[in-house]
Amino acid sequence: MRLVVDLNRCQGYAQCAFLAPDVFAMHGEESLVYSPRAEEEQRERVARAVAACPVQAITADGLETVAGGAPDAAH
Repeated sequence: MRLVVDLNRCQGYAQCAFLAPDVFAMHGEESLVYSPRAEEEQRERVARAVAACPVQAITADGLETVAGGAPDAAH
C-alpha cells in the first residue's frame, strides 16, 4: 500500500511510530520518517496508525477495512 504523510500537518505526536514502528519512526523529537510503501503484513498496524493520527496527516491508499470493522482509514 502507498503512504503519504503531510509533513506540514504532522505535529510529531508519534502515535504512528508507536503503532507501526516498522513503517514510521521519529528522527529526533519532531521529525517523522516513514516508508512510502508498506508491506501487506503491516496493513492492520498501518490502519491503526492512520486512524490514531490526531491531525489526520497520514493518507494510505489500499486500506479497505481494519480488524474490528472500522471504515476505510485513508484520510
